[in-house]
Amino acid sequence: MLKDLPLSEHIHQHCNESMERALLAERHPLWARSCPELKDIDFIRLGLLRCISVVDSGRHFLQTNEQIYGQRLPHSTYFKSLKSHRRTSMLEAFEQQSYHLHAETLLSQGIDYLKAFPELDEYTIEAADGHFIDHACHTEKNSKGKVYAAGGIYALNLRSGLLRFLCLVTNGTQRHLYVYDKAVTDFVWWDRQKRHANYMISMLKLDVQVF
Repeated sequence: MLKDLPLSEHIHQHCNESMERALLAERHPLWARSCPELKDIDFIRLGLLRCISVVDSGRHFLQTNEQIYGQRLPHSTYFKSLKSHRRTSMLEAFEQQSYHLHAETLLSQGIDYLKAFPELDEYTIEAADGHFIDHACHTEKNSKGKVYAAGGIYALNLRSGLLRFLCLVTNGTQRHLYVYDKAVTDFVWWDRQKRHANYMISMLKLDVQVF
């Protein structure tokens, strides 16, 4: 990890290395494309800066980005790029390499929050939970004109502390009900899985009745 770098430069460097790895990971990635108006690497960098910026909206972010970094970007170009299916595929490939790169960096720095438990060295241990965010003002409405909070399920690696997105629960325009496999609550099935070193840890919940 290089020290004494401004945050923007560190983000730019990390994005470039992750993108190079993503391009090399596939022989002919279908998502690879040249976009002169808004390059993929700039699209990713802007997304990261948007997440850590104290701004009220996407338009506010573009104004702030122009004032601080001197990069002027048409609103239509930026917001249309957010709906691109190709860029979604590109981000999926990029995220995998970015995650691995962060994991390598943390490992090289000796970061292991589970090192006190050597019996867990062979396991990848993650905690998962859902998270919902308020919808943007331009979020599309459903057939009844209502907008719901967008949300997804995330996984926290308890060894490295890295958080990654697992799956989308709702994009903010509809409500979903998810039906999980019965194995989640099947004690006999999990008892058999333990023979293959597959485990699930769950919190014990008790129903309290007041008479």
